[in-house]
Amino acid sequence: MNPLKNKIDILAFAAHPDDIELAASGTLLAHKAMGLGIGIIDLTRGELGSRGTAEIRAQEAQKSAEILQLDYRANLGLEDGFIEVNKESLLKVITEIRAHKPSIVLANSLSDRHPDHGIAAKLVAKACFLSGLPKIETKHEGQIQQTHRPKQLLHYIQDHYLVPDVVFDISKFMDKRFEAINAFSSQFHQKDREDLGPSTPISGKDFQLFLIARARQFGRTINADFGEGFNIARPVSVKNLLDLI
Repeated sequence: MNPLKNKIDILAFAAHPDDIELAASGTLLAHKAMGLGIGIIDLTRGELGSRGTAEIRAQEAQKSAEILQLDYRANLGLEDGFIEVNKESLLKVITEIRAHKPSIVLANSLSDRHPDHGIAAKLVAKACFLSGLPKIETKHEGQIQQTHRPKQLLHYIQDHYLVPDVVFDISKFMDKRFEAINAFSSQFHQKDREDLGPSTPISGKDFQLFLIARARQFGRTINADFGEGFNIARPVSVKNLLDLI
């Protein structure tokens, strides 16, 4: 999916296609409705997933991108299950950050059931810092890139419950959020489709009920119907305490 001319204000990184949809798509939808540019970069193709194939996941990611009205979606092709914080992977992430110059980056949960999630969180966090160092040279479309360090990095909360530092109200976007989630039909709500692979903890209706309950749980903390939770690595700067209301 090619980027549009407008700037990507919020760039979300995901270890696997569908990570963003499950944990932060309501937040992206809300900011798209505000007129901001949003994008997703999947680090791997999800090729080790028990159900479906990498090719099916790519088609589903494209369908979700259309539902979310993304301005950009790309896949870095890192190896599923073997994500490492090394120079090669860091430079790939840095190149994307410098190319799109987001104000805010979203990244995987700081710790979670799937070990790729915590590693991806560390990878993106380190890349956000290194992206601001002028002595690290990267090229995009044959041109040397300028440095860029996002103003804030937030880690969306995934399967394991973590106490959120920030909760965003997604009450108006729950239907569209689930439309994007269900774009990944090989993974969710298809428990008895043996052709897609074995039944998994996320392939049945009970998982969708869990997603609704989690969104209600986060929403309750801010007196909203539904919410998505995030952790932040460094304090948020405000010039007026009323901005926190």
